[in-house]
Amino acid sequence: MKLYVKFDFNIICKKVLEDKLTKYNLKYRILSFGEVEILENIDKEIFKQLTKELNEYGIDIIENQKTALVQKIKDAIVEMVFKEDAPNVKSSVYLAEKLNHSYGYLSNLFSDVTYTSIENYIIIQKIEYTKQLIANNKLSLTEIAFKLNYSSVAHLSTQFKNVTGITPSAFQRIITKRREIANKK
Repeated sequence: MKLYVKFDFNIICKKVLEDKLTKYNLKYRILSFGEVEILENIDKEIFKQLTKELNEYGIDIIENQKTALVQKIKDAIVEMVFKEDAPNVKSSVYLAEKLNHSYGYLSNLFSDVTYTSIENYIIIQKIEYTKQLIANNKLSLTEIAFKLNYSSVAHLSTQFKNVTGITPSAFQRIITKRREIANKK
């Protein structure tokens, strides 16, 4: 039996954080996605154990402010791309307003730390979301292109092929074939 699941990274991450912080009886306040204020001093050993336990879930504690801001940029991009009711504004405007910094500063910082551009990261996230939407088999490529603010299906297809090496249609055929094989077992 196969289960197809849909999950929200933000909700999962928040739940794990709450569970782990509560486990150690820490007083805290979640300020925004990716930002938690601990309202008391933490014993070094507890901090070490908390860090280890969060790492098991792929959650890293970031201590450098620039790295933290880059993570906020990534989180904002993921939120912008994957949100059901994604904002229909330019990504540069969205990021600048959400993070209270000029887009130029955010762009330079992001490139310096990640060795790639914000634009490239957005494309990669859009393609990841496209793959999920294709796999869920609920939207046509035209609907996906519209949902992700592409000017056309051709534009989406070009970026998809540049990132994955195959066209969205080929990806659809692979998914369909895998399902057929799985259903025969």
